[in-house]
Amino acid sequence: MQESRQLSRLFVGVDVHKDNHAAVAINGFGATLLQQELGNAVNDFESLLARIQTLAAEHQLTPLFGLEDTAGSGDFLARFLATRGLEVRTVNPVLVKRERRYETHPEKSDLADALGVARVLIQRIDSVPTYSVTETTELAKDLRAVVNDRTTLVGEQTRLKNQLHALLHRSYGSPYRTLFRTPFSKKALLFWQEFPSASTLRETRRRSPVKPSWITGVSLTELPVVSPTVANQIRRKASRLLAIRDELREIGNELADLGAKTGQHLTTLPGCGTILSGAVLAEVKDIQRFSSPAAFAKYAGLAPRKLESGKRKRHVKTRSGNRRLNLALHRIALTQISNQGVPKAKAYFQKKVGEGKSKLHALTCLKRQLSDIIWSMLKGHRAYYP
Repeated sequence: MQESRQLSRLFVGVDVHKDNHAAVAINGFGATLLQQELGNAVNDFESLLARIQTLAAEHQLTPLFGLEDTAGSGDFLARFLATRGLEVRTVNPVLVKRERRYETHPEKSDLADALGVARVLIQRIDSVPTYSVTETTELAKDLRAVVNDRTTLVGEQTRLKNQLHALLHRSYGSPYRTLFRTPFSKKALLFWQEFPSASTLRETRRRSPVKPSWITGVSLTELPVVSPTVANQIRRKASRLLAIRDELREIGNELADLGAKTGQHLTTLPGCGTILSGAVLAEVKDIQRFSSPAAFAKYAGLAPRKLESGKRKRHVKTRSGNRRLNLALHRIALTQISNQGVPKAKAYFQKKVGEGKSKLHALTCLKRQLSDIIWSMLKGHRAYYP
C-alpha cells in the first residue's frame, strides 16, 4: 500500500532563498524529471506550477512539494501552493545536509539541495510536517519576528553599553559610577548627553545637577581631557540607548498583545513573563503537532539520547532539538530556582543535587518537568496552578 502510494507521487523538492529558488522533480524511483531555477515572484511560481502540472498529467502522478524550512524564505511560495490546494511539506535542512553527506562526491549547489529535499520526501513522507496556514501558525510567525527583533536590539544594547562604559572612563574616570546608581537609567543617559565629560559638568553654571566634590575640589586642568570627537561619541551612544529603551518597551507591549491573541496563559507560570512566553509560543507554533509530553520534550532537546551496544545500555545528553525553545526553558528554570523563585522548584533542584547529580544535570531535570507542565498548559489552554 505504501509502495503504491509512493509510486503515484511526483516529488518536487525546492531549495529556497530570499531572491531565487531551485526546484527538482523526481518520481518514486528517484529519476529526475525536471530541474528549474526560479525567482521569488508570483509569475515565476505560476511558470513552475504549469510545468509541474503538465509533467504530473503526462506521468499520471500527484505532485507533492517539499520546501526547506529555512528562516521563512520559502513562505511566499509555500502559501502560493497551499492556497491552490496543493500538498506542501516543510523539510528540516538537517535532513538535506545528511542526504548530501552520503553522496559519493558531496557537492553543494541549489539544484543538488533541491534534489536532496525531494529524496527526503520519498524516504520520510510520513514524518515530515505538512505546511498549513492557520491563525495559530500565523500568530507564531509574528511572535518569532518580534522575538528576533528584540534579541537583535538587546545585543545592540549590550554592545553600546560596553562602548559607553569605556568612553565614560576616559571622560570622567572611574568615579563616574558614583553619579548614578545605574549609569544606564533614563536619567543617567540624558545626563551623559548633556554633560559628556567631567570638564563640561565643571564648567556649567546651572545649579542642577549637583556637582560632586571630586569635580569641584580640583582645578579644571586636573580633570580628564576629552576631545569634541569623544564627547560626540558619548552623546550619540546615549541617544541610541534611549531610543532602544523605547523600542524594547514597544516590543514588550506588542508581545503582550500577540500572546493574548493566542488564548494561552503561559504568563501564569512562575518565571515565564511576557518575553519568555512569546519565545516559547513562537517556537512551539501549534501544540497539536506533539502527541505527548515526551514528544514535546524531544523537540525541546530535553529527551536523552539512547546509546546501546550489546549489553551496554545508557542514555546521554543531546544537543539536538530546538535550541531557542531549550534556551527559553533554561531561563524559566533559572528564574524558578533564584532567591525569589518557586519553593517547590528549588526543593526539587536541591533534591536532584542531593542525589549526586551535578547542578547542570539537576537543572536539566527541572527543565524536563517544566516542559511537561507547559505541554499540558498549552494543550488544554489552561492557566498554571501549583
